[in-house]
Amino acid sequence: MSKEISRHMMRQMALQALFPLDFNADLSKQDAIRHAIELEHQDMLDEEQENFVPEYLDRLVAGVCLHKGQLDELIQSHLKKGWSLSRLSKMDLAILRIALYEMLFEESVPNKVAMNEAIELAKTFSDDQSRKFINGLLSKINQEQEA
Repeated sequence: MSKEISRHMMRQMALQALFPLDFNADLSKQDAIRHAIELEHQDMLDEEQENFVPEYLDRLVAGVCLHKGQLDELIQSHLKKGWSLSRLSKMDLAILRIALYEMLFEESVPNKVAMNEAIELAKTFSDDQSRKFINGLLSKINQEQEA
């Protein structure tokens, strides 16, 4: 690997890998991760085009895929009456899944860090209204976890 990659960048790549997985059932997790790495980190590939997949990136994508049902249930239970997951943008849903996965299953990541990272992802990949929605939903879940 030619350079170290931050967890923030790994979260961005996880988002870029998870987003197409919602649309393409034939896409494998590894292909989605490879594509996400190729988007901005071509230098992480060697001459034979073998991928170096950072362990945390693989863990994020695999964890969200593995716990998707549980994460979606938690999100659904915190939506306003009359709202469903299908009403959320796929990008916002992917951001929420990553943050909640970290909050629930990654003990090394404080909830506040997972929440702040989700807000940063929303600033980059979504809009201000989505950022506020994501912040509110994650804050409510965090308050319930702390209680």
